[in-house]
Amino acid sequence: MRNIAGSNIVVPVGKAGEIFNGMITLNESGAFFWECLKEETTVDEIVEKILDEYEIDEQTAKQDVEKFINMLRKNNLLDE
Repeated sequence: MRNIAGSNIVVPVGKAGEIFNGMITLNESGAFFWECLKEETTVDEIVEKILDEYEIDEQTAKQDVEKFINMLRKNNLLDE
């Protein structure tokens, strides 16, 4: 992820780049999730970080994280 002219941009490389031909622009929340996923972690650990950072309820935070992770999986952008 790189911040280019105020936008958080992700460009898949390697095997992911062969499958997903394009780039992803992340909003502030997406960029926060992306940073959390740089290290091995769990959904619950990410939710805890979100609750510390944002004024959001736990259920909504968990749904948002799971939706983001599912989007990455659907597009083969998540190493598992």
